[in-house]
Amino acid sequence: MQQPRFTLISHALCPYVQRAAIVLREKGIDFERIDIDLARKPDWFLQVSPLGKTPVLLADGVPVFESAVICEYLEDVAATPPLHPRDALERARHRGWMEFGSSVLNAIAAFYNAADESRLQACADDIRHKMEQVEVQLATRVDDGPYFAGAVFGMVDAVFGPVFRYFDVLEASGDFGFFRATPQVQVWRQALAERVSVQAAAHPHYAALLRGFLRARPGALARRFQ
Repeated sequence: MQQPRFTLISHALCPYVQRAAIVLREKGIDFERIDIDLARKPDWFLQVSPLGKTPVLLADGVPVFESAVICEYLEDVAATPPLHPRDALERARHRGWMEFGSSVLNAIAAFYNAADESRLQACADDIRHKMEQVEVQLATRVDDGPYFAGAVFGMVDAVFGPVFRYFDVLEASGDFGFFRATPQVQVWRQALAERVSVQAAAHPHYAALLRGFLRARPGALARRFQ
């Protein structure tokens, strides 16, 4: 069966786009990537994205939207290499940690939107607590290796690669101790940063674009970047 022609509709800073791009590259799937401006959404984009969000994957022109759905679709159409465990219970557990990764992204958004220093510190505490929860989970691995499940890169890694990328810029604003008590998370973070698929998923000027975005926010973090 011939594989569809894939086009990934993207935004330069969207972490959900990045997770889809990582899965596409891990699966060895050729795709075209088209960046759009979400502040000025073209009419054609609104026709393929009912929620008006990125990413959208066009498979022979047929839209698939929402990153989790896109990742599951790609797992179905490109069975190798598998990015989910074979065991049904373990697969469900990994899907839960994918959702947890999305909750970390929500916490990051709350952090960079914090109105004042008090709220900023509270949001930093929330992120730190989430990383400590991940640290406990990593300690339960039975397989040696730097990734979520050990030696084998999987879907949870594709989710957390874009999560960790934020901190390369956020840490320049001050010492919030996000990873102070999480040595295994730090090893995981470094392993993902070195993964080719994770590196290639971001815009070439991602860090500069993110700094510009953060400076433009009306809050405490923006003032730290002035």
